[in-house]
Amino acid sequence: MNWKPELDELARREALARAMGGVDKVKRQRDQGRLTVRERIDKLLDPESFHEIGAISGTGEYDENGELTNVTPANCVFGRGRVERRTVVVVGDDFTVRGGSADASISAKPLMAEEMAHDFRLPIIRLIEGSGGGGSVKTIETKGAANLPGGIGGTRWYAYTAKNLSRVPVVALGLGSVAGLGAARLAASHYSVMTKTSAMFVAGPPVVKRLGQDLGKRELGGADIQTRAGAVDHAVDTEEEAFACARRFLSYLPASVYELPPTTRCDDDPQRAEESLLSAVPRNRRQVYKMRPIINAVVDEGSFFEIGANFGRPIIVGLARLQGRAVLVLAGDPFHYGGSWTADACQKVVRWVDFAETFHLPVVYLMDCPGFMIGLEAEKAATIRHGVRAMAAVNQSTVPWCTVIVRNSFGVAGVVHQPADRFSLRYAWPSAYWGSLPLEGGIEAAYRAEIDAAEDGEAKLKEIEERLNRLRSPFRSAEKFWVEEIIDPRKTRSLLCEFARLAEPLRTPGPPTSMTTRP
Repeated sequence: MNWKPELDELARREALARAMGGVDKVKRQRDQGRLTVRERIDKLLDPESFHEIGAISGTGEYDENGELTNVTPANCVFGRGRVERRTVVVVGDDFTVRGGSADASISAKPLMAEEMAHDFRLPIIRLIEGSGGGGSVKTIETKGAANLPGGIGGTRWYAYTAKNLSRVPVVALGLGSVAGLGAARLAASHYSVMTKTSAMFVAGPPVVKRLGQDLGKRELGGADIQTRAGAVDHAVDTEEEAFACARRFLSYLPASVYELPPTTRCDDDPQRAEESLLSAVPRNRRQVYKMRPIINAVVDEGSFFEIGANFGRPIIVGLARLQGRAVLVLAGDPFHYGGSWTADACQKVVRWVDFAETFHLPVVYLMDCPGFMIGLEAEKAATIRHGVRAMAAVNQSTVPWCTVIVRNSFGVAGVVHQPADRFSLRYAWPSAYWGSLPLEGGIEAAYRAEIDAAEDGEAKLKEIEERLNRLRSPFRSAEKFWVEEIIDPRKTRSLLCEFARLAEPLRTPGPPTSMTTRP
């Protein structure tokens, strides 16, 4: 006598679970150009590394003799697996079973995925499609009562979602139409990606139509809308690209706040000097230039991984490596408002400085900021309020910080180029240009009487401007030790690599104490 009959029954039930919503529903999913949840997990994780939990959970159908005839699996698949040989938690919605809605869900499964990530200190990747386990109007009938949001026993998932943001890396991929709770699960992450054929919204077109807005899914919440709004970080053409983004993002991070980011082998010479940096910034201050080639020239070759490129565009944010050591990169982009910090750029700074603090990433800031954005629209957006929040985030940070002033540093926003009242490294290029206000416009205000009294106002304005520009040379500031060092731009990489080496022993594993990490 042995237990083979029970093992055969287990194998049968597992086979029924792997059939998901059935042949027709699986075919429909594939015909619409989307992978099934199990195909997604296989492509995301290292080969044969997935260990599923709760595979046979669902709703069983039995005949009059009590024999199982069929199982409709729960529409949540989760477990452990590996990404680049490191263990992660993965949880995915099965859209082939009731569109991923609560009608076919077992709420304990996505909750357990969050609990496992939290308690075992493992990164978590969510594969989201549909309502992400959220309810629908039909739930009232299937459950026999209306759900009270946040009612008894209904808040544990939200609690763990918030806790995980300050404990482990959280990645979310939107791989279809994502609504309600699914949208919240996508946004409640450190890094989110959606395919360009996907859409995300709090409520879908049928609900929004009641407001008089007759919109298609992508018109309401397509990739262009969500990445520009900052609700989603990145959009890609294929699901495979989304998986590659998730894997790469995690490669820069520790498994949890209780570890340090991994250092990788680097074959790029830390002393490499790029001649192109000598002419990267034009002498004409009205002429813009491209910051991304500068970033790529100073970090390890091929290591820059930009995040949120469509949102808060005056600021470029990404992860990179310096001699194999992971850092967060902030950089001004003069192609957008001259690099002036808009309200959304300030929000971007807050979010990613918090992120660096949470996961012990030193910050490198390549600065070109002529100040906060000005004008009526900037005032309507409460830019200054968002700006002082950015200042607070920078000043509350404790991670090592290095700033390279590439061009502009003006006004209150100019102050926010390194944490206040603690030591940071700072270098300035010869192209650096700073002050309380830019001369343009500032001269007319400060020297109005002198200009009005002159015979030739334009000539007097030019004379004053030339006089002040001679005084504004960065060398004058260096004489007074108002700036520490003016450097040859070609030495930037070697100095940043040295910064990363100096910063390495200063980082301390553990949860952040000075702020709460926000998604």
